[in-house]
Amino acid sequence: MGAKLSRRDRIKKGIRKRVSGSSARPRLSVYRSNKGIYAQIIDDVSGKTLVSASSLSKDFTAEKGTKIDQSAAVGKLVAEKAVAAGIKDVVFDRNGYLYHGRIKSLADGAREGGLNF
Repeated sequence: MGAKLSRRDRIKKGIRKRVSGSSARPRLSVYRSNKGIYAQIIDDVSGKTLVSASSLSKDFTAEKGTKIDQSAAVGKLVAEKAVAAGIKDVVFDRNGYLYHGRIKSLADGAREGGLNF
């Protein structure tokens, strides 16, 4: 990276100044790679990941369709796991990515699955 931080890392630091997950409202963090998309629900106070889901995990089944379709399915999957673990309210951490495309699709899928943010 060198002396200058990448654009996403600067945005990410600004977001993390404002967004922090507690046990009452954990943080839904999203990571987007070229091949897959990953979502974790994190309690920042204890430093533990409570729930996670990704498009490359074994329990993910909706492999057909575009990456946007897969993102929505991952959002629903992480929401189902969170509701099963007793988590309803979260704060959304877009991790420096712009809120459109796959990130927006995952957020919409998580809302459909029963998460509030």
